[in-house]
Amino acid sequence: MKTVPSPQRFVRRVRRPLERFLRLEAASGILLFAAAAIALVWANSPLAPHYDAIWQTEIGLKVGSFDATRSLAWCVNDILMVLFFFVVGLEIRREVAVGELSTLRRAALPAAAALGGMLAPAAIYLAIVSTPESRAGWGIPMATDIAFALGVLTLLGRRAPPALRVLLLALAVIDDLGAILVIALFYSSGIAPTGLAVAGLGLGAIVLMQRAGIRAPLAYVPPSAVIWGGIYSAGVHPTIAGVLVGLLTPVHTADGSEPPAQRLIHALHPWVAFGIMPMFALANSGVSIDGGLGQGEASAVTLAVVCGLVLGKPAGVLAACALVLRLGLAVQPKGVTWVHLSVLGVVAGIGFTMSLFVAQLAFTDATMLSAGKLGVLLGSVVASVGGLALGFAVLRNTTTAGAARTVDEAERSTEV
Repeated sequence: MKTVPSPQRFVRRVRRPLERFLRLEAASGILLFAAAAIALVWANSPLAPHYDAIWQTEIGLKVGSFDATRSLAWCVNDILMVLFFFVVGLEIRREVAVGELSTLRRAALPAAAALGGMLAPAAIYLAIVSTPESRAGWGIPMATDIAFALGVLTLLGRRAPPALRVLLLALAVIDDLGAILVIALFYSSGIAPTGLAVAGLGLGAIVLMQRAGIRAPLAYVPPSAVIWGGIYSAGVHPTIAGVLVGLLTPVHTADGSEPPAQRLIHALHPWVAFGIMPMFALANSGVSIDGGLGQGEASAVTLAVVCGLVLGKPAGVLAACALVLRLGLAVQPKGVTWVHLSVLGVVAGIGFTMSLFVAQLAFTDATMLSAGKLGVLLGSVVASVGGLALGFAVLRNTTTAGAARTVDEAERSTEV
């Protein structure tokens, strides 16, 4: 007779991929911080000219009049970051299908927190800046960096229950989806229908290949490249191609084997977390303090980004949570108090990766771009220190067993 696994064993088996993901993200936050610090020191040292020269180095192929060369910085931001966005798409697909966003009850609270945490920072930013050029940066303080934020919660140790980390993950996933929509709708140039048609052909090819039962990952590289080329030529930022392919990846299998989405997350996540994201930080965090501080509207941009992240994020998160809980649209997980939600709101102000990415798209002027990047770095540091200080001040230690029970209770409460 076939043995039926106990409920506890089943829960542990389902939770294991999530725990692995959270550990990787928390560990990569340390490497991200180190890469950003190196870039910042490098860009403000006598070796600053070499920093700029390295990232502007042209690589590619050039034969006669044919020129397919691009700067090293462009390759990082427009090619390597496609893989980062692909993993983001996989994570969104997994969470919506089988994770914390799989039911309305589970998704309501993090969705409200993410929405409030996007709208309030953008409103604060627009209230501070005044010129049309500077207003283009309204999307910069909207994002939350999951790696840095989870790293802060990890430093809090047992003061931060597992349920809080799961809630932060769900918030960040929805936050990433919002940032992706903002990039696609507001930070892309004039849309060329021909490019979209080409991307559509690539998407159609992937769907047909999936229905034909083709499971070899390398077989999907050519149609994915077609999607990237179509999106790029359409005037939409090419990283959106990574998201689209990720969202198409199956999260279920008929034979009970590991789903393709989960398998790809396991394979690619370490490369993204410990390779691509630190490289992105190294390429984009080298801000000259003198040039970044600027005068007039440039300084207003820095102030607006800092205020959006440090003040707008916690205000938006808490206000949105209070609204949906009062209206009965969401259930507050057991073991997660308003004190926990306050820490969550402050930690959500760590923007970094996605915020720096949006800054690259928002500003073409070098002074404005430096000001926006400096605001992201300062705001993220303040949010990190503030989250740690608040957590150590107001959160009490919880035992490992108690924390585990908190997660189980939170999961049961969201399924009522």
